[in-house]
Amino acid sequence: MTQHATLTIDGKTFQLPVITGSEGERAIDIRALRRETGLITFDPGFGSTGSCASAITFMDGERGILRYRGIPIEQLAEKSTFVETAYLLITGKLPNREELTRTSVMLNDFSLLHEDLKFFYQNYPSKAHPMGILSAMVNTMRSFYPELIDLEEEISKTFLRLISKVRTMAAMAYKISKGHKTVYPRPNYSYGANFLHMMFDNPVIPYEMDYDMVQALNVFWILHADHEQNCSTAAVRVVGSGQVNVYAAISAGISALWGPLHGGANQAVIQMLEQIQNEGLTIAQAIARAKKKDDPFKLMGFGHRVYKTYDPRAKIMKKMCDLVLKKQRLNSNGQGDTLLDIAMELENAALQDSYFQEKNLYPNVDFYSGIVLRAMGIPTNMFTVMFAIGRLPGWLAQWQEDSQDPMRKISRPRQIYTGETLTDYIPIDERE
Repeated sequence: MTQHATLTIDGKTFQLPVITGSEGERAIDIRALRRETGLITFDPGFGSTGSCASAITFMDGERGILRYRGIPIEQLAEKSTFVETAYLLITGKLPNREELTRTSVMLNDFSLLHEDLKFFYQNYPSKAHPMGILSAMVNTMRSFYPELIDLEEEISKTFLRLISKVRTMAAMAYKISKGHKTVYPRPNYSYGANFLHMMFDNPVIPYEMDYDMVQALNVFWILHADHEQNCSTAAVRVVGSGQVNVYAAISAGISALWGPLHGGANQAVIQMLEQIQNEGLTIAQAIARAKKKDDPFKLMGFGHRVYKTYDPRAKIMKKMCDLVLKKQRLNSNGQGDTLLDIAMELENAALQDSYFQEKNLYPNVDFYSGIVLRAMGIPTNMFTVMFAIGRLPGWLAQWQEDSQDPMRKISRPRQIYTGETLTDYIPIDERE
């Protein structure tokens, strides 16, 4: 029996259906609200608004739960690979051995870029941000590669082409910014190992593959592969609802991810640590300033808009953080990175501070991932690009789900107008 919520306004009563999801989440269906009442809802930031029904990712911020296609993120991080997780998100199931092998082979086959794309890279200003370049280059791919046709096999190829080439484009942007020769992937390396190879190998000092780093990178990408209807995913769906090509929709997602309140959060963590170091602040002083409402200084990487207890991804990323920092100290003869030492001191102090405990301001995934990426040698301005590579399978899965939704409509939010009421035009000679 369908439940209803009752809305009473101006003495009239309206019945609104209540929808229940597979995990017991409930929502009031307001699709008929404006037609029946003349009213709209007002929810800036959409914190209480469900824009779609989705079978891809489930998260519960109050209980600290994150699952892809029903599988807990903890299990995927421990047992899966990024390529396998990408397959899961896009197809709805884990691949068998034959499917995984075929997918991995195709990712390698698609990794080369059209040589003409290099000319675009070489003509960007040297200080151009990698995220701006990546967004533009993904959009440009539509001119080099065919439009999707409505065949499952061709859609799969297009998705794999994007996942493969985005990795190559990210590494190429870094190499060109350094003035170095582009390095192409090797067929005997995994997806993550090939990225590190393309980033750091050079003819003078060949890159020695460290599989602890490969594991940490795999986990980082798995944890960021999807996260329900966040800012960038919503952008992909909204832009995609206009029936644009998939490259344009993904380009929009990359641009949305660029912001410091979204994908740029892990970069903001490093910038905060640099501020603490440059201003000579003690950890106690930094924490004291963060508690003051009138002080512009903020502790980045603590707390989360959705997770009200603890970010489940943070627990996993902390393990990778400990692993990578241990390896870094071994490789540098015990000489650590001062900035990373500050980060560890800050983490310990915040976890023991009652102010942070009472407000559930625990280190989130951005805090630990920023540390891990720095320890790997990834430049700070590439952090958000790393996030984009990880989030790409989620964007593709969400775009595909939305495009196949029989109830799909173009996104068209309403507004509450607060401007001038009817005003007559004033001839220019009569204006003050």
